[in-house]
Amino acid sequence: QVQLVESGGGLVQAGGSLRLSCAVSGGTINGKAMGWFRQAPGKEREFVATVNWSGFSTTYADSVKGRFTISRDKFKDTVNLQMNSLKPEDTAVYYCAARRLTAPTVVASQYDYWGQGTQVTVSS
Repeated sequence: QVQLVESGGGLVQAGGSLRLSCAVSGGTINGKAMGWFRQAPGKEREFVATVNWSGFSTTYADSVKGRFTISRDKFKDTVNLQMNSLKPEDTAVYYCAARRLTAPTVVASQYDYWGQGTQVTVSS
């Protein structure tokens, strides 16, 4: 059974940067589409970014476009989310998700595996 574990969250001031990483156990994420989602208190889980199986096709939510970068490391079998120019509204629990299929999607319900999440807090 594929298990995903996120790391790299924390507290940062507005304008700062964080790098989230998603590692896998019990399987591999190679060949799978991967995504990052986030959920702020009192809000629904929302799409942040996704990358296809090869790493060459990425999609971002408008709210993070130009500030966040999703990438995958095939040798380490990880997916990363580089977050720059962070804003207080980026505060949320960030989740990594994997899809059995190679094609990425922005729809959370179409992902098959989820991590437990990592907290990102951006202070103003």
